[in-house]
Amino acid sequence: MRPLLVPGAAAGVLAAYLLIPGVRATPGLLWAFTGSAAGVLAWTLWLAVSRRRAGEALVLEFRAIRPHWVQLLAQGTVLVWWGWFVPAVYEFAPFILAQLVLAVAVEALFSWTRRGSHTLGFGPVPVVFSLNLFLWFDLPWFFLQLAMVVFVYVGKEFIRWRMGGRSRHIFNPSAFALAVASLALIATGTTGITQGVEIAQSQYVPPFIFVVIFLAALPGQLLFGVATMTMPAVVTIWGFSAAYLAVTGEYFFYDAYIPIAVFLGLHLLFTDPATSPRSELGRVLFAVLYGSGVVASVFALNAVGAPPFYDKLLPVPILNLLAPTLDRTADALAGRLGIAWAAGREAVPARRRVATVGLWAAVFATLSITGALGDNHPGQYYPFWRDACEAGSVRACDYTGVMQQSFCDRGSGWACNEFGILMAETDRDFRGAAGEFDRACRLGFGPGCANLQALMTGNPDVARPGALQRDRPPPGDLPIVLRGSKGPVTERDPEALRVLGCERGWRELGC
Repeated sequence: MRPLLVPGAAAGVLAAYLLIPGVRATPGLLWAFTGSAAGVLAWTLWLAVSRRRAGEALVLEFRAIRPHWVQLLAQGTVLVWWGWFVPAVYEFAPFILAQLVLAVAVEALFSWTRRGSHTLGFGPVPVVFSLNLFLWFDLPWFFLQLAMVVFVYVGKEFIRWRMGGRSRHIFNPSAFALAVASLALIATGTTGITQGVEIAQSQYVPPFIFVVIFLAALPGQLLFGVATMTMPAVVTIWGFSAAYLAVTGEYFFYDAYIPIAVFLGLHLLFTDPATSPRSELGRVLFAVLYGSGVVASVFALNAVGAPPFYDKLLPVPILNLLAPTLDRTADALAGRLGIAWAAGREAVPARRRVATVGLWAAVFATLSITGALGDNHPGQYYPFWRDACEAGSVRACDYTGVMQQSFCDRGSGWACNEFGILMAETDRDFRGAAGEFDRACRLGFGPGCANLQALMTGNPDVARPGALQRDRPPPGDLPIVLRGSKGPVTERDPEALRVLGCERGWRELGC
């Protein structure tokens, strides 16, 4: 019974969180830690009694499996770099630790209950890191975060099939839990109880984040041959984005050819070798379908009014189900094309893995140099969308309004006034426009006061283009409105701010 000290200690750690005043003061946290600690302890005691009565010993082994610790290092690197520039990540770290403790206990208890033996290693760490790279529940709903951890192992233990004479879990464990949680949140319209949108936006803030993700994932690409998935998926999404820009004059993903959260998913989410096709050609097909699935998910999410950040989560389980079919398709295609090695199920030779990674590095470097990936994408700045709106794009006008409202909420009177004008001229929403002009006036922006007074007269001509007053952003507003997706502007010198604005296309600054 000595191995049961592992889940027993985990129950103790989870119970220790109840000593933290903030945990006890938040009902969702209180019940999350009480329930998880009690559940692990009860399962442990039941297992001890039942095994003792049966006279069966529990076996515990320790083994560090290479894919687990390689993935751990890659995900940990991204978490550390992200948290260095986004304090909320480090603030959430104690709750990531709690999930890890629960994962260790649940994995062990499932193994002993079903097989009588358990191999303890690094496996729970990449599972928990993967969940937390893409979705957090707000602390009052933290019990759902812990439920996702449990669901990972429910899916891994009970949803299986036989492949190559062996029983295998069908779904990428963490991706399956994320997809199920995403569908539940979309169906119930409760995305607001999570930090999903904030996570997707804040991951773009750290500098050189594309390079950091690429380098962090490189050892796994070399060791496990998954560059045959990452590279085609990246090229598929970039190709669609480039074609969309050429046809419409706008960016499909607004502030990037490939959103950073999607780029992260392309490296550290869907590339699980255990739940993807075994053949190289099958993996290429898998990747192209994943890239296409991300794009299709954006259209579907927009159609139902759901946030698009779910795009990289939803396609993975569907593709896991298709993995055997894609291998059979690869067999047929390889035979016709005369490339039998691409359909092989054996381990990919080291020389070919190195060559594939070298090609992927060249593709990544090309996309980075040409601006397709990197920190300075034009779509993250307001002037691009303002110009597209003025050119007649309804979609651009909608996004322009989103940016104006965001700037207004951060304290820019100029942005409040611009948002009010957009509402009055585009939607003829005079009541909403009056509210924005009032906010602009209270923030000290004079044209907002004048526009509010003009609306109060009831003259319908105020909605005519050019009838409402505008002015350039005052110096105090520039750090707010010059901001892009990369985070706050720290410059405060007025002339330096004007130069920065001119670089980013702000004609309002007299460039």
